[in-house]
Amino acid sequence: MTATMFDKPAVEDRTSSSSPPPLRLQLAPVGTAPALIDGAWWPRSRDLTAELPALTAVLDPLWGRITRVTVNPTFWPVIPRKVSVQGHMVKVGWFKAEQDPHKLLVLSYTAGRWDLLVIPPETDAVTAARLMTTATDPAHSLTASGLIQEAELFRIAAEAEAAAWDSSRETVWDSEGGHDARHPSSHGPAGAVISRVPIPAAGM
Repeated sequence: MTATMFDKPAVEDRTSSSSPPPLRLQLAPVGTAPALIDGAWWPRSRDLTAELPALTAVLDPLWGRITRVTVNPTFWPVIPRKVSVQGHMVKVGWFKAEQDPHKLLVLSYTAGRWDLLVIPPETDAVTAARLMTTATDPAHSLTASGLIQEAELFRIAAEAEAAAWDSSRETVWDSEGGHDARHPSSHGPAGAVISRVPIPAAGM
């Protein structure tokens, strides 16, 4: 099953500021082989009380009524004991050593459990999109933390490549006279002849 909800364009957000922002969630395709990660969720904050109701409301009709979620407290400053979701309560628990800090575990009455990658709220849009695609690709078998580390290495490599490209362009520009063009004082006026002025002899 696939459920993808992305941000609306900025223009729509401004005109409908009273409505809640769309959920940023992508789930693995239905029928794929079991994987370590079943989807990726990109919350807007680290406030579970504010973020969980929208997530579980979307997952309820897809996976059966969600009854419990667990997190690792490493990146969640406050963990409520339960949250209200459309007329029912969802219990919230935590495991520090047993659960990946970048993963959210979701359990329901009817269909078992799922593991979602939690993309840090401060992640840039390009990296988040890459993480969502990678996390829901059946060909990948990385853990949640493994996916975050891979994305960070990719981001660093991309930035280094961009910096190297800029440096290369600067070098080519300088070799074609661009550097001297920025420092016109290094040359005299066009056609001028620069010579030493002789020092007068003593007594003159």
